[in-house]
Amino acid sequence: MQPIAHKNYEVRLTSPLPIAFILLWSSGYIGGAFGVRYGEPFTMTFYRFALAALVFLGVALAIKAEWPRRLTPYLHAAAVGLLLQALQFGGLYTGISQGVPAGQAALIVGLMPVFVVIGAYFCLGEQLSWRDLPGSILGVGGVAIVVGSSFFGPEASIGGYGAVGLALLGITLGTLYQKRFLGGVNLWVGCFVQMVTASLVMLLLAYTTETMQVTQWVPFAASVAWITVMNSVGALTLLYLMIRRGEASKATNLFHVIPAVTQIMASLVLGEVPSVVAIVGFVVSGVGVYLMNHSRAK
Repeated sequence: MQPIAHKNYEVRLTSPLPIAFILLWSSGYIGGAFGVRYGEPFTMTFYRFALAALVFLGVALAIKAEWPRRLTPYLHAAAVGLLLQALQFGGLYTGISQGVPAGQAALIVGLMPVFVVIGAYFCLGEQLSWRDLPGSILGVGGVAIVVGSSFFGPEASIGGYGAVGLALLGITLGTLYQKRFLGGVNLWVGCFVQMVTASLVMLLLAYTTETMQVTQWVPFAASVAWITVMNSVGALTLLYLMIRRGEASKATNLFHVIPAVTQIMASLVLGEVPSVVAIVGFVVSGVGVYLMNHSRAK
């Protein structure tokens, strides 16, 4: 489940929980980029969701979580799983497998807060202030600089960037849908339903469009274990703790930091060193997303 913005809070990045959340969330891009070297994206994402579903089920049973008695909450959780999990990560890892650098993928998906604010205005009737305009322009403009500079390279992938665009669409629509329909459902139960739904979708896509073969099981399994435990479960658990402690009601503000952290990790681990133009785009977009969230926190 993604962080939902509320108005009267601003995340303190000096707190250990937000810092850990940023590191774990960013590491998911690196783990995914590493995993698609040895397996196909839908296959890898299926394993990720299936394992995460088992973890969330175990936690829900261990804490004796309350399960909804009506069908509607399960359907809403399944819809969120389709958008927030299957569409987002299916598109993300497909794009990375087609040559989109992990840092750039994180930058594109990191526009989520901008589009959530815009979508909340049209879909949920929330207020949209003129103060949001400069930040949104800078956020989108920075991404345009980075992506535009990549099209001059020999490894540019229009299809890959299109897939990451679908990931952005998934996380945006999933966040809006969750905000509107999924309130009151136990976190662990809701996440279990999301992961089951997403794993079934990924299994269908993998079975019909991929070979489901893995070239090297050890690094592939390590990657799947990392993005499952550290990203799907670990980052989500930290987010849950922040919410319980009142430290994440403005957690979307963290997303302006994640692309830069991901790019640093990608440079160190994957050798993806950005150009000067791309670095400028990262800075511009990060400032834009921060300004937009900061203005709404006041």
